[in-house]
Amino acid sequence: MADSMTAWAVGTPGPIDHHGLVAVSREVPSPGPGRILLKVRACGVCRTDLHLAEGDLRPKRPLVVPGHEVVGIVEQTGPGTARFARGERVGVAWLGHTCGTCRYCVAGRENLCVTPRFTGWDDDGGYASWVVCEEAFAYEIPESFSDVQAAPLLCAGIIGYRALKRAELPPGGRLGIYGFGASAHLAAQVALAEGATVHVLTRSAEARRLALELGAASAGGAFDPPPEPLDAAILFAPAGELVPPALEALDRGGTLAVAGIHLSDIPMLGYDRHLFQERTLRSVTANTRADGEELLATAARIGIRVETTPYPLADANRALADLAHDRVSGAAVLVADDGE
Repeated sequence: MADSMTAWAVGTPGPIDHHGLVAVSREVPSPGPGRILLKVRACGVCRTDLHLAEGDLRPKRPLVVPGHEVVGIVEQTGPGTARFARGERVGVAWLGHTCGTCRYCVAGRENLCVTPRFTGWDDDGGYASWVVCEEAFAYEIPESFSDVQAAPLLCAGIIGYRALKRAELPPGGRLGIYGFGASAHLAAQVALAEGATVHVLTRSAEARRLALELGAASAGGAFDPPPEPLDAAILFAPAGELVPPALEALDRGGTLAVAGIHLSDIPMLGYDRHLFQERTLRSVTANTRADGEELLATAARIGIRVETTPYPLADANRALADLAHDRVSGAAVLVADDGE
């Protein structure tokens, strides 16, 4: 095993076309108690990584390495570990640590922990050859998915799944999806498998084509009204200006869930037009480990199709720029030299 590695870190945040990640040399980390060291095979490129690189999210420390949709092979295990053995394939996601003792953790709501740590924000993530994580927060990857297919499930899939639960879509209900990238195209398939009618609203013509191919009943522009009132909606695009039209599209008692960690400002809402008749607006914050386990099991059961655009790890900045300019179909994934 090499002593050092090259990784991509957040230098000076700013527009990705002019302030890309910087290549840094790091020692290969050693796993401490309760932690495992993985040889990275693939790492999904999440919009949260873009927000971090561009400064919408403030880096928690200088030169942090992004990446929280990591698929890797266990190389070393630290003291006190027991779940995984050397050579096993596991996944690392956004939620990397919780205290386990605050009132939210005790109540099974660890996504709201008051002292969490996040992969690729607090701790170095998967835009590197090696990564260390807490074994208790790693996931077993279903064998039916390749490394590249599995990577987006670890955040895009998990957050989309939690957003779908937060939207409280009734059985056989009408779901609106605003924005149709990595997370949305996975959540849509879960909703369709559960018998929902799905309407997609997005600015990308290529995304609208994919939505119809996956089984959406309609696909229109981001600000277009859906063809029928919605029982629930999910906003995946980080565009606050879409909140009012999404609320307006809801039927009585409908819920809009906002899935992103970052959202531009929401324009003024009109009570009668947007919120009356018991419409609900709610956010989605991180995930619990139970969400992740449920999503991975569901994805394997329904044979979810993961649309990916692979990039070599060396092209991390190009992948982020393509994501920023809507040039990615499905999910962008960084692939190690020996990845699948």
